[in-house]
Amino acid sequence: MTRPTSSMFSRELAGEALRQSFVKLDPKYLIRNPVMFTTSIVAVLVTVLFLRTLVTGQGDPVFEAQLVLWLWLTVLFGNFAEALAEGRGKAQAASLRSTKAELEGKRLKGERTETVAASSLRAGDIVLVETGDLIPADGEVIGGVASVNEAAITGESAPVIREAGGDRSAVTAGTRVISDWIKVKVTAEPGEGFLDRMIALVEGASRAKTPNEIALTVLLTGLTLIFLVAVGTLPAFAAYVGGSIAVPVLVALFVALIPTTISALLSAIGIAGMDRLIRFNVLAKSGRAVEAAGDIDTLLLDKTGTITLGDRQATEFMPLSGIREADLVGAARLASLADETPEGRSIVALAGAGETMPGSAAPVAFTAQTRVSGIDIGDRSIRKGAVDAVLRLHDFDPGSVRELKSLTDKISRAGGTPLAVADGNRLLGAVYLKDIVKAGIKERFAELRRMGIRTVMITGDNPLTAAAIAAESGVDDFLAEATPEDKLELIRKEQTGGKLVAMCGDGTNDAPALAQSDVGVAMNTGTQAAREAGNMVDLDNNPTKLIEVVGIGKQLLMTRGALTTFSISNDVAKYFAILPAIFVALYPGLGALNVMNLASPESAILSAIIFNALIIPLLVPLAIRGVSYRPQSAARLLVRNLGIYGVGGLVVPFVGIKLIDMAVSGLGLA
Repeated sequence: MTRPTSSMFSRELAGEALRQSFVKLDPKYLIRNPVMFTTSIVAVLVTVLFLRTLVTGQGDPVFEAQLVLWLWLTVLFGNFAEALAEGRGKAQAASLRSTKAELEGKRLKGERTETVAASSLRAGDIVLVETGDLIPADGEVIGGVASVNEAAITGESAPVIREAGGDRSAVTAGTRVISDWIKVKVTAEPGEGFLDRMIALVEGASRAKTPNEIALTVLLTGLTLIFLVAVGTLPAFAAYVGGSIAVPVLVALFVALIPTTISALLSAIGIAGMDRLIRFNVLAKSGRAVEAAGDIDTLLLDKTGTITLGDRQATEFMPLSGIREADLVGAARLASLADETPEGRSIVALAGAGETMPGSAAPVAFTAQTRVSGIDIGDRSIRKGAVDAVLRLHDFDPGSVRELKSLTDKISRAGGTPLAVADGNRLLGAVYLKDIVKAGIKERFAELRRMGIRTVMITGDNPLTAAAIAAESGVDDFLAEATPEDKLELIRKEQTGGKLVAMCGDGTNDAPALAQSDVGVAMNTGTQAAREAGNMVDLDNNPTKLIEVVGIGKQLLMTRGALTTFSISNDVAKYFAILPAIFVALYPGLGALNVMNLASPESAILSAIIFNALIIPLLVPLAIRGVSYRPQSAARLLVRNLGIYGVGGLVVPFVGIKLIDMAVSGLGLA
């Protein structure tokens, strides 16, 4: 379930973004974007020159005033693009912060509890959380079992079970216990919890630039320095041939030449990429992870809790010859009434309504030593459990034993787990338990295959069971009886071959692999160790969500590439507008390059600067929504990119600058 979104240009978002546009004029913010920082310095210089013109009366104050206006608007529009992208995340952060605002916890002191503010809890404290209470801090369940509503974090209203041990023990601050109770050991210091980090990330406060962004920023900064040197030499060149170039015209040329368009939008593209991911209920801990997701080749998935539901479920009762199915169902049901394990509950659910537990009955609990559970009703002893454990209870009929083993071998070959059921010294049959593959997962894996991503299931099961689950779920390959070391070895082998690897998992034993992989997606239902190790957290616990993650990663890379292509092509068109206008007086032959037939040199310069400013807000929706992605080859994507944004980047400025020139000259502004 994706989070509801407000309109991109809603009054609230646009108003706050407009205010932030002026706040971001502070040099400490502008310096993060060298190109826009340079543009602001140029704007300051032209402002000073304009004021000098007003005082001395020398120069063209109307022309210079317009340059001042449009240069400052260029900087403000760039700030607006970044502020608008950040604002969408801050709106989400506000709702998350309200969830966390006034949490309290019942800290255990021996047998007593004391109510304290969540901010005073420290890692290692034990808190009791009962029905209706909000969980005050991130932690691990160490006692009890409870149903927890995580809608505040995931957006989903369906409750989840949290219990001590296993891979479903992690709990998050701000979620609510809706039944029973749990004891939680706090694992995070104040301000360092999952919700705190999520708030910071969606606000953009802790978003670091990715390596690709840094490389592109260095390139753009280099181009800016090159054009600065080039423009700086023009006055001397003009003087050499007996002419002159006014300083406002020079700085206008400089701003038109440097890549202001992509520089203004670069930060917004990165912020919006992470924001789109959050709207699919996936929290990325870095922009680098989002980028890497766009290029992954191999996806490794833990089986239990990721591909399957995580608990074995009873799916069929299989009686022996001569045994009525109703007798097997009734005995299995009675033996499971006091069994609170997921398997026991599933047997009762599959059996349906039936005999209730008599008051004189004595339940027999399951233990790791006996591996059986059951019930004693008078002289009647009913047991269910592991096949070998049940067979050790009595000297059963040899023919029944052989038939039971044949039946349970069949279940094992199909990838299931058999439980034997006996009533006294009579074998009744078997219960077929199986890992339930999540609905629709096979179709989703097929879609990943079409995107060129190879899927590998990793499990600790034996090869027979693993092969059955792999076939049912539709993965490309599997690794059975896998240890944490085996997972690491497989990831490193893939990476050594030059492939980018993504890993989905939820258990503590998945943590090393999640940390080693290029994209580590931890399930939110997983352990604290898994969530810490991954660089993404799937709040919906759906491993096939990686399809959306990959699509968003590719969309981010394509958007950046498309707008960079457009920006460079855009600059080429501006050269044809400004260069002939500046030098036509010195070299009349350059008039042939005035292919736009612009009205005058002043109109040409002003039109190019106005277009340079206006194109930034016009591209903001594309930067934030992203370029649409469709699975296709890299060659076709490149052709499409060049065709739409390369050619478009040439055509749009020619048309736009000409239209602005007609308006400027028609209104007598230049």
